[in-house]
Amino acid sequence: MQKQEFEIDIKELFSSLLAQKWLIVIITSAFAIGSVLFALSKPNVFKAEVLLAPVSEDSQISTAASQLGGIAAMAGFNIGASQGSSRLDLALETLKSRTFTKNFIENREILVPLMAMEKWDSSSGTIVINPDIYDVDEMVWVREVDEGKSSVPTAWEAYKEFNLLVEYEKNPSNGFVRLSVSSESPVLAQQWAKWLVEDINTWIKKEDVQEFEANISYIQQKISETKISEMQRVFYQLIEEQTKKLMLAEVQEEYVFKVIDPAVVPEEKAAPSRALICVLGSFLGGFLAIFIALIRHILIRK
Repeated sequence: MQKQEFEIDIKELFSSLLAQKWLIVIITSAFAIGSVLFALSKPNVFKAEVLLAPVSEDSQISTAASQLGGIAAMAGFNIGASQGSSRLDLALETLKSRTFTKNFIENREILVPLMAMEKWDSSSGTIVINPDIYDVDEMVWVREVDEGKSSVPTAWEAYKEFNLLVEYEKNPSNGFVRLSVSSESPVLAQQWAKWLVEDINTWIKKEDVQEFEANISYIQQKISETKISEMQRVFYQLIEEQTKKLMLAEVQEEYVFKVIDPAVVPEEKAAPSRALICVLGSFLGGFLAIFIALIRHILIRK
């Protein structure tokens, strides 16, 4: 008896859905059209990728550093704190830091295209700046902001926006890093990825050079303070070690990362997936239409 009532309910349900077919078709079609329009309104996003290999320290210098590390620690400093894998990790963390990002945006003068780009004109190969955000002729920011805030984007706003565009993936087996930059402009994506590698190498190199010079200066001061010949000999060895590192740092352009596969201007978009947006939109519309039809069926029965 229950099985028969169940079958009757199913038949009645399908009959009700069939009777409401135009409602289902209209809602599904509306969502399908809306998803198509939404997908077409989304601009193409291009992603430029560069493959990087970590630059390892010279093996002989590493051996000398390990032998003198204990003595250096007793002298009050660390002669190998930023080398090896730790230097790679430091570079990756620096890459996403607020200080480095702020410096990168200012030095490379990319604040306007970062915060005010409206679209990429593929025919002319140039970016179009939104006039409601930045006046190109007067070179002033004209965007509307809340009272008390500056129309010029702050360093924090620029950092959050730029941080969304930059990604990296480290291969745990060999330490290789794949760095990618996304942008509506394929030219900017490639250019920014190239600049990021150059600037992070320069940034870490500059910090290490300052550290090596400070270490040498400190050891020289210790030499003048001690009269023990054996300690002076050790200190001279430490100076030699730091001088070698300083010389290598000054001549190396690819200090932390060596470019294996440089970034090129991407010819194919990375996002959005317009077909997927249309399929999901249509599916959501169909599901909602059936749900509404079922609710109407239940209300009618009651």
